[in-house]
Amino acid sequence: MRTLVGLCGLGLIASLQPASAAPPEQSVRPQPRAAQTTAAAETPKARPAELAEEAQLRLSTMNIAFERWIRDFRGRALAQGIDDNVFDRALGDVRYNTDVIQRDRNQSEFTKTIWDYLDSAASATRVENGRAALREHAALLDEIEATYGVEKEVVVAVWGLESAYGTFRGSTPTIEALATLAYDGRRGRFFEAQLVAALQIVQAGDVEPGGMTGSWAGAMGHTQFIPTSYLTYAVDHTGDGKRDIWSDDPADALASTAAYLERFGWTKGQPWGVEVRLPEGFDYALADRDTTKSPSDWAALGVVGTDGRAVPDHGTASILLPAGARGAAFMIFDNFGVIERYNTADAYVIGVGHLSDRLAGAGPIEADWPRGDRALTFAERKEMQSLLTRRGFDTQGVDGRVGPRTIAAIRGFQRRAGMVPDGYASLRLLDRLRLGDAS
Repeated sequence: MRTLVGLCGLGLIASLQPASAAPPEQSVRPQPRAAQTTAAAETPKARPAELAEEAQLRLSTMNIAFERWIRDFRGRALAQGIDDNVFDRALGDVRYNTDVIQRDRNQSEFTKTIWDYLDSAASATRVENGRAALREHAALLDEIEATYGVEKEVVVAVWGLESAYGTFRGSTPTIEALATLAYDGRRGRFFEAQLVAALQIVQAGDVEPGGMTGSWAGAMGHTQFIPTSYLTYAVDHTGDGKRDIWSDDPADALASTAAYLERFGWTKGQPWGVEVRLPEGFDYALADRDTTKSPSDWAALGVVGTDGRAVPDHGTASILLPAGARGAAFMIFDNFGVIERYNTADAYVIGVGHLSDRLAGAGPIEADWPRGDRALTFAERKEMQSLLTRRGFDTQGVDGRVGPRTIAAIRGFQRRAGMVPDGYASLRLLDRLRLGDAS
């Protein structure tokens, strides 16, 4: 699970779902034609007024149950130190938010490909706006970099991906959203903890309940902190006694982002990663996060920068192939893992890193991407895991998440099938698995 923001970031993260939730279960089994005809003939269609009345009744019933949950939650909140006046002020007028639940339950089962994501993450407009933000807030960003040792371009890149440099911070009332999700969401315990944390923020005087807004899932402000992470990592950079990440002034939010990255071990001067070229005959088993070597050792194996020279020694690194053997390759360093604490998706980390490089003056990624491919759907990823396990390459679970165990299983199958063992979960791989299942 991600540690900080990006629970549902507003700039790009809503469309980036490396571990998508399962879509609502629904029957796709057709009825016999005769039964369909009979049902259509015998079942009168409800009139619009009746449908509206039924929906209103369901909502009214839900609100009654939600209000009962609020009363029960009040005792739990007060037992954790929330003042009764704070509780009543923050939750006295909240209502069950149907829009929040709809968005939670209907997240797209599709993911973006890495190249589509990066096209947006480091688009010409986002780069131009980021450079404008660097100029506009130059003094503040220089101060933050000097204080926390995190390059200003990295801080601004996070800002750009999370809220388009503060343009889209979210307008959903955070406390209402969290209460709704705690009552009726898929992860009630998690969201109740976030709700208690949000009440603690109000109690500390950092923001009034009405001013606490953000994404539908409770991520707040310019750089989309969730409440528990705010309590632990947010800072008062302006010195006004409040850690204000919501207002138009981004100072506290940007400083909090830098403080967070510093807390998890950011090394100033070390790149997140460097685009590299792989030699002919490269052993793709080495493209693994657990395999680390110095840049000079990688160079001895033929892995060099796009300029054909050994990558400078920034510490030990591993090789990442986000689109398999037919896409760009990166040598990633410890700072990659630090950004990963903000959001665990590789695409997000590369997006922040590449955007920060562009803001600092670097050019686009040089390698081509397999743009003819498309991302697997959630159902297809689960099918792939089932087929791999059936072939003897156990993914240790069928959850639609392509993690290290699934990648290892893919590589095992690829070796046996005479394919390039790059661990890439592609439609071509799935078709090969299906072909074997049919034979």
